Amino acid sequence: MSMDRPFLVVVCLLQVVGSSNVSQRHEFFDVILNEDYDPRVPPLLKGDPVLNTIQLYILGIDSISASTMRWHDHRLAFRGRFDFPKIELDTRVMSNVWVPDLYIKNEKKANTHSVTVPNKLMHIYPDGLVVYSMRVTGTFSCQMYLHKYPLDQQTCSIQMESYGYSTDTLKFRWNDIPLVQRPNLTLPQFEIGHITNHTCDITYANGNSSVSFTCLGIDIEMSRAYGYYITQVYIPSLLIVCLSWVSFWLNIDAIPARISLGLLTILTMTTQSSGARATLPRVSYIKAIDVWMATCLVFVFAALIEFSYVNVKARVQQRRKSSVRELPLLLHGKEDGIKEKPRLDSESRDEARRVDKLSRIIFPLVFLCFNIIYWSVYSVWVPEMQRKD
Repeated sequence: MSMDRPFLVVVCLLQVVGSSNVSQRHEFFDVILNEDYDPRVPPLLKGDPVLNTIQLYILGIDSISASTMRWHDHRLAFRGRFDFPKIELDTRVMSNVWVPDLYIKNEKKANTHSVTVPNKLMHIYPDGLVVYSMRVTGTFSCQMYLHKYPLDQQTCSIQMESYGYSTDTLKFRWNDIPLVQRPNLTLPQFEIGHITNHTCDITYANGNSSVSFTCLGIDIEMSRAYGYYITQVYIPSLLIVCLSWVSFWLNIDAIPARISLGLLTILTMTTQSSGARATLPRVSYIKAIDVWMATCLVFVFAALIEFSYVNVKARVQQRRKSSVRELPLLLHGKEDGIKEKPRLDSESRDEARRVDKLSRIIFPLVFLCFNIIYWSVYSVWVPEMQRKD
């Protein structure tokens, strides 16, 4: 039994034109990229460091194309010798040209794309300007503060630094338009805010001396899209709390129904609380969602305790009334007589109902006050470590 598999066919049509143009390109590589050009040496001119201009095109938060790095290499200048507006290099020739050793400091895992060929670009202009671009997809570390989770805002940074060349040899600077963002860039869990760029040059101690390295960084402000948590966590837990209040409208004699309702809501809240925290890192501090789930669990548990209080109080009154009614029968030797079925005293029943009626008002009112305080605090509160000077 055979199975058809989808495949992609790429057809390339090449047409060779301008034999003189081709011969000039051959001559360019023979003259410019000759034995005198050493790609291992940076293009220092008059002792000044190489100035590398960087621009980032952000395709997605998990896909960043480093386009474009620009620097001048006077050894590759060909003005007056060739009449090309620019030279476009093949990826197999790019290794013969010196490039800055830029790396991303907070990169955890990254890869360059190579389908169908390495996704790199290098153009050389008559004045020696080199334009270099490559497509990179990576995973970058981000220090997150989850005190307000899932109502939190985060700022993630990407820092690019030279690994081996000090500022005496190489300096990075942002392009006039440092960041280009893909239109309608969205994330499933976050809403992207401002993206800012800055310089983050750093000095490392090296024994008795220190070495400075050039560095550029971007800060991406993101607000968590909490619509999912509203529909999947907050509203269901709120409804469970409201469901526990149904017990206050049931008859105090409906013991099985009220116990079943209380236990069911407690188990449901416990399960939902565990599921809401399953995907979060194990942090030692309290998060906003922890406060919500714990409070909802307390309200559900308090509803069960309220029924227990009413039931125990009623049973005490019932036993006292039963003992008082059975005492005359025992004194007159009428143990074999028909005992009167004990009834709950009207006073104790009224008191139990009064507790239930108060609970119908107090529980929703207190829960409403908690909601006002909760949403007000977590809407305006900014954790200390996230405050900007």
